[in-house]
Amino acid sequence: MRFDVWLKPNFTLLLTVLKDGAMRTQLKFILTKNYTYDRQPLVVYRINSRENESEVMNVKQLFESYNKVNVLVLGDVIIDRYLYGKVDRISPEAPVPIVHLKNTDNRLGGAANVALNVKAMGATPFLFSVIGQDDNAEIFQKLMPENNLWAEGILQSKDRCTTVKTRVMSNNQQLLRVDREDKHDLTENEQEQLLEKIKLFLDVQPIDVIILQDYNKGVFSLSMIQRILKEGWTRDIPVVVDPKKNHFFDFKSVDIFKPNLKEIRESLPFDIKPNLESLQKASDYLRSESKCKSIVITLSEKGMFIDDGNQSKIIPTQIRNIADVCGAGDSVISLTALSLALKLNLEDIAVLSNLAGGQVCERVGVVPIDKKQLEEEYTNLVLGI
Repeated sequence: MRFDVWLKPNFTLLLTVLKDGAMRTQLKFILTKNYTYDRQPLVVYRINSRENESEVMNVKQLFESYNKVNVLVLGDVIIDRYLYGKVDRISPEAPVPIVHLKNTDNRLGGAANVALNVKAMGATPFLFSVIGQDDNAEIFQKLMPENNLWAEGILQSKDRCTTVKTRVMSNNQQLLRVDREDKHDLTENEQEQLLEKIKLFLDVQPIDVIILQDYNKGVFSLSMIQRILKEGWTRDIPVVVDPKKNHFFDFKSVDIFKPNLKEIRESLPFDIKPNLESLQKASDYLRSESKCKSIVITLSEKGMFIDDGNQSKIIPTQIRNIADVCGAGDSVISLTALSLALKLNLEDIAVLSNLAGGQVCERVGVVPIDKKQLEEEYTNLVLGI
């Protein structure tokens, strides 16, 4: 850490704190003739890498700026269903617990949870996806307005079921998960309908960033990926991708490519360890294959690896009491995209996203970001508290 101090003509003392050359903080002291001071609000400096200009934004203004961001979210949507009960004996039929069901909770998951996270930050999400024509589709369609989400981008298909992940819970522990899903690609007609919806929407609605959230449930085929990326390039909209194995290298030339460590281990032809040298090798390979501009690799409890093409580093995670990791990736991709739309540099994006992903792990089940808590944690981090 380095401290630079200088005086301005109006006798304002400026103290700038540089952390690893990236996180820049300025404290301002107004000197009086009695040599006391009045501490002014914290200011965070960042570099606008997209337009190559410096910009000053304090933490409060930064979080207020999220309210102005419009986000298009495309991906596989899921219903996360929780069956809560009590276990007090083992079944006589097999060595398994008997769960006395108390209540059921349906939540929006997958790309729909990404939309919830975007909304939780005050931004406006526009979700596009495909569900079935079944009872679970009706549940999904009720959950959208209940969560104040725009639902006009949802297409229904008679050829697939609505994806549901059912978790059996007791004493805040998951005993079993049952998945109901179809993984085959959308039909050509369904792809055309979905893309037409998106193009007509983009013709009338300004969008600041596109999130592509792949869960390998059929929304993304090679053709769909190529065509939605073309829309982003043509309209100069930045694109952030959370990939899965089936189409891992098909998302070409995106602004931020965000896999996790497990996904790159499954997709790359060599062993990868969670250290800087090994991750840099993986990042170089990813960039050569996908031509992406920046890479963020989430490392669970070890934090995040970032590489913007000029420098790379590992951003450590904060100490947390982990209750459930479900949904952490959705929170990370949401903050990553929102912060990219505000033109933050990659390190600041990773710091915010890291905090967001860790925060939701402290609560059981798939839950969105708590914006107020995130703002407090980020402020404390900047202040070094």
